[in-house]
Amino acid sequence: MRESLLGLGIGSLYSHQAEAWRLAQAGSSLIVTSGTASGKTLSFNLPVLDALVREPKQRALYLYPTKALAQDQARALGALRAPKVRAAIYDGDTPSEQRWQIRKWANLILSNPDMLHVGVLPHHDRWGDVLANLRYVVVDEAHVYRGVFGSHVANVLRRLRRLARLYGAEPQFLLASATIANPGELAKELTGLEVEVVAEDGAPRPERTLALWNPELIDPELGLRASALGEASKLLATLVERGQRTICFAKSRKVVELIHRFTSDRLPAELASRIAPYRAGYTPEQRREIERRLVAGELLAVTATDALELGIDVGTLDCAISVGFPGTVASLRQQWGRAGRREHGLAVMIASEDALDQFFMRDPEALIGRRVEAAILDHSSPRISGGHLLAAAYENPIGPEDADILGPEALEQAAALPELRGTPAGFVWQGRDFPAARVALRSTDSGSFTVIEQGTGSVLGLVERARAFSTIHEGAIYLHMGEAYLVRTLDLEAARALVEPFSGDYYTQAKRETETEIREELRREERLGVGLCFGRVSVTEQVVGYQRRSIQTQRAIDLTPLELPATSFETEAIWFCPTPEQLEGLEELPLLLGSLHAAEHTLIALLPLRAMCDRWDIGGLSTNLHAQTLQPTIFVYDGHAGGIGISERGYEVFADWVADAAALLKGCPCERGCPSCVQSPKCGNLNEPLRKAGALKLLERMLASARG
Repeated sequence: MRESLLGLGIGSLYSHQAEAWRLAQAGSSLIVTSGTASGKTLSFNLPVLDALVREPKQRALYLYPTKALAQDQARALGALRAPKVRAAIYDGDTPSEQRWQIRKWANLILSNPDMLHVGVLPHHDRWGDVLANLRYVVVDEAHVYRGVFGSHVANVLRRLRRLARLYGAEPQFLLASATIANPGELAKELTGLEVEVVAEDGAPRPERTLALWNPELIDPELGLRASALGEASKLLATLVERGQRTICFAKSRKVVELIHRFTSDRLPAELASRIAPYRAGYTPEQRREIERRLVAGELLAVTATDALELGIDVGTLDCAISVGFPGTVASLRQQWGRAGRREHGLAVMIASEDALDQFFMRDPEALIGRRVEAAILDHSSPRISGGHLLAAAYENPIGPEDADILGPEALEQAAALPELRGTPAGFVWQGRDFPAARVALRSTDSGSFTVIEQGTGSVLGLVERARAFSTIHEGAIYLHMGEAYLVRTLDLEAARALVEPFSGDYYTQAKRETETEIREELRREERLGVGLCFGRVSVTEQVVGYQRRSIQTQRAIDLTPLELPATSFETEAIWFCPTPEQLEGLEELPLLLGSLHAAEHTLIALLPLRAMCDRWDIGGLSTNLHAQTLQPTIFVYDGHAGGIGISERGYEVFADWVADAAALLKGCPCERGCPSCVQSPKCGNLNEPLRKAGALKLLERMLASARG
């Protein structure tokens, strides 16, 4: 191994790599968290490859969130040329005839959690030799495993540990993550193990210039700005003309393609041929070719979705552009970390009109100096763990000996699951189907609706039942991977929606009636002059219509009524009742309701700053008189059944969260509210009523009460 490293010009280790080596040699599981291009990969490759070189019969399993990352790691491993190491990729693209060969001869297998979940664990009898000799499990890009996806993956990893133990192995887990606020907590939640944290980044850091770019304000009253896409294409074209190798990140593949097209139109043909878009939806061969051209320096620029945000090696780049805040500071730093990996670089964020983007444009230090977020998950949420318990029982009977891995609550839950039967050997699966196939790793709801493209019959995706009526009702414009589709029919019995490609100039917004019922108050404290509560609630929603709105002007076109059944789900929430003193002068309707509503929207818009989640993962309700509190009340709840810890994080950081919301409202130049402050793209009341000034007054009074 020493010779292999010297051959790559690696003569010494950074301090975090050396610490990871020391801990791995001591038998510890660990997580390495450091910046982009800091050599995290070598931190886990070194102990794994050393072990395989010394004892080739041992096995290692590498898990990646995307196929592209596994391909990239396979290339990196090939470059190391470690003797006796036989690496192979085992994922959905692996030909059937090669799979048995990989199980037999590969001692380093690269895969993903989805394949492990349905393709490996339920068929563990075929994997007996791998599991019996499993020495290391590597989980790279661990910060991706948060929220619903992370909660599912935590259950999959526990099932893996349980089966490895059944075959006589107790593998070490080596995790690597971008910089996050809680690496140790995340690693323990994912694996169920005590994990050492390696957080001191010993890699050298080249200087980087950071630029925040806010498009021109065209209409101050409506808060409308020049197109972020247009600004990005102008900047990208200029950088390409100057020979600067650049990557430009955007949130959807449609935006990626548009920026590429607009940039190409601004460049002469010889330069236009040296830029390319990179997004999901391409064939593996197309993606590999773009990656090869990037590394080789044939491309001067690439526009990309976050598939390239992760740790794929794309060579040395001069500039990185982020079009819109990507949702978390951790993701933004991942993207910016692409610039100037070897020498001085330029990193730019071009703001959209979104509330978070404009918040940072008015207070750059709030972005540059902000701590990265905490990655939150909850593997024991019954809505998530139930399906995995069925899968675990299918794999092997669940007994008391499994409590230390699956958790003591798992045995209680197993006893209550009707599809499991208690036997002297433990709880066993008594169904006839394949329980792992029921569980989608990116959803809390097993009763999902399937979205099918009408013309081709291809499945575009799954939508949780709790969200289906508001996102795939008849007439809805459904977005999938940045592409727009018109929902033609929604079949409630078959749980499927038929859609067709859409190229019109409007979008849709569902009108909903929402009620919340407080089921259990779990925590309560006096904060900012209000009684702040956290607990379990039941949310009932009924979609009663949808509005079509112009993309260009944002104005309403029409409102179409719908007749759909109400849906209910239990989740976690925070709620509080502003005091009469805090609402003084705001008591009259509709001012009161508009003020509460605008405050709720602003809080929802800014909670992703504190928890690694998306605005669409959060719901809310504000009312001038709640049936249980008998007072004006604001609720903010997890948008996923069972809850995944998002609102609980809001409870913990409530004062800072409210301060951010007040700062956003105070700094927005609009008079009555706009998409950059109080208007929400997901509001069930179609953004009516909203009173920006009243919301600001309420939040400022709450903050003042804390100061005494």
